[in-house]
Amino acid sequence: MKKTLLGFALAAVFSSSVSANSLFEKPEDAIEYRQAAFQLIRYQIGDMGDMLKGKVPFDAERFKQRAHNAAQLAAMPWEAFIDGSDKGDTEALPAVWSDRATFDQKAQAFAAYAVELAAAADTGDQDKIKAAFGNWAKGCKDCHKSFKE
Repeated sequence: MKKTLLGFALAAVFSSSVSANSLFEKPEDAIEYRQAAFQLIRYQIGDMGDMLKGKVPFDAERFKQRAHNAAQLAAMPWEAFIDGSDKGDTEALPAVWSDRATFDQKAQAFAAYAVELAAAADTGDQDKIKAAFGNWAKGCKDCHKSFKE
């Protein structure tokens, strides 16, 4: 069941990218959109990370909410990497467009890890949660290493 939901979620994310250019009037709009989505993702990561590091008390319900938010948000930024949005106020490297297949693969992995984190959060098992969070964080870093200034 979880694999089926993951498949549907990822298919929806990446099938929507086909007409992404029509979603934004200007490349600047796409840049602003994806930066806002990433900022919301960072908020989720920060709060969950603080709980896992013991900086704030672990709250299973709050963590679960953040993980589900992250799973939804992780699907959003990719549609905004449209033609022309490589110029302007962006930290996206040219490799996003020159190595699009790898970029899309890393984006899919990031979104999949987020869905897995939400599923782990649903269990309440902190060992599963920590492992899933680690995978998701690795997915973030992996993409940043190749595609972000």
